[in-house]
Amino acid sequence: MERKVVECAAAWVRVIIINHNTGPLLQNCIDALAVQSLATFEAIIVDNDSSDGSAKALRLPDERFRLHLAHANLGFAAANNLAAADCTSPWIATLNPDAIAGKTWLEELHSATLRHPGVRMFGSTQLDARKPDRVDGFGDVYSVFGTAWRGASGSPVSALPPDNRAVFAPCAAAALYARDAYLAAGGFDESFFCYLEDVDLGFRLALRGERCIQVRRAEVKHFGSVSAGEDSDFFVFHSQRNRLWVLAKNVPSPLLWLVAGLQIVVVPLTVLRRGMGKWRIALEGVAAGLRGLPAAWRRRREVQSERLVSSRDIARMLVWDPRKALRHAPKFLTARSSGASQAAKDV
Repeated sequence: MERKVVECAAAWVRVIIINHNTGPLLQNCIDALAVQSLATFEAIIVDNDSSDGSAKALRLPDERFRLHLAHANLGFAAANNLAAADCTSPWIATLNPDAIAGKTWLEELHSATLRHPGVRMFGSTQLDARKPDRVDGFGDVYSVFGTAWRGASGSPVSALPPDNRAVFAPCAAAALYARDAYLAAGGFDESFFCYLEDVDLGFRLALRGERCIQVRRAEVKHFGSVSAGEDSDFFVFHSQRNRLWVLAKNVPSPLLWLVAGLQIVVVPLTVLRRGMGKWRIALEGVAAGLRGLPAAWRRRREVQSERLVSSRDIARMLVWDPRKALRHAPKFLTARSSGASQAAKDV
């Protein structure tokens, strides 16, 4: 099929979509991106050796879109880094193939970069595609217990604030990063393969003094867990393993010793909450995380050597209330804790 050529100015953003067996949702994702109200973008789809025919069946709408066949499952982290390596656009957007962008998604993100000069990370409002009146995520949240989650997940959309808010980090299902900040930080940590790599990158950027703004009107509908499956063995293993590496690499001293000490209680709880059928794979993930701690500690030296903010500033960004951690509450940062120009509140 001959592709339509779209005449537009130089791309302000490269949208990166990593596909692995997401079926017809990939085409839906691409089609929604093609009709964005702001057309000045380029998009690269990296297919991680899908076996479901989703890449072969893909129809690229126009010359803004390129498909790269990896011929192996590189993982979410490495595939994004591959697609970002030669980027010349000033911004990089990550978009999951099971996310359907609203028509003004990119326009709202672009507008936010102009309203918040100096901010290098932006998050999108993720709505549950299966229940659009419910929130899939409103920014990534990190706690003193060494756990992370998508803020407000499962809450009614009506409970979200009406305006933009400062948060800990964006969820990479629909995120925007300044290209130079992304590359300077080394992009996603490829040892993570997938899951929590966005929390890790957001944490590293926060340590470098970068801030994140959650853009209320930049909306996507997110199905979630399409490739690996909700609560699959793959997800349980990698999330248990990678959670320990996020902690070891990024939590600054002396806060590290408190967070590490709490793992005596937190690790058994995170395993037990999986249910009897998942205990074994969860413990395997914990064991793999422990085996990988020496390598994570070596990476920690580099991460902490680049830190520009104090432990106290990081502590203010974290959730300390276990009740909020249990209900996946959002965490909105104040100007004091995030350096953001907008005042915000901790819900």
